[in-house]
Amino acid sequence: MSVERGEKQKMIFLVEDNKADIRLIQEALKNSSVPHQVVTSRDGIDAMAYLRREGEYANARRPDLILLDLNLPKKDGREVLAEIKTDPVLKRIPVVVLTTSKNEDDIIESYNLHVNCYITKSRNINQLFEIVKSIEDFWLSTVTLPLE
Repeated sequence: MSVERGEKQKMIFLVEDNKADIRLIQEALKNSSVPHQVVTSRDGIDAMAYLRREGEYANARRPDLILLDLNLPKKDGREVLAEIKTDPVLKRIPVVVLTTSKNEDDIIESYNLHVNCYITKSRNINQLFEIVKSIEDFWLSTVTLPLE
């Protein structure tokens, strides 16, 4: 029996070091109409180990979408983005940079590294929920994502 594209639970990989932001994003996704799972990583080295299925992550599921903060410990989000987009296995996974940075250099560098979308986080909780809802609506409901 084959599984239709829309039937599979979506997997969101949230790479974010701020515990409060993790909780808020998870809360914003709680009432999602799209069946999903959120897996989090709090630093760039751990995120790349997960994505490359190394060590304890040998059986990790490939994410359908990566939400990536730029300012991460150990390996920053720019380095993570560069590694993802130059890896032939990972480069097709959509990456949305979700960060507080409005720095034009960060925006330009992210797009030069082939980010799929750059969004500045709002500190206003209602606006942040709207942002996360728009990400969900577009990336998990509207677009057709590759199966692997």
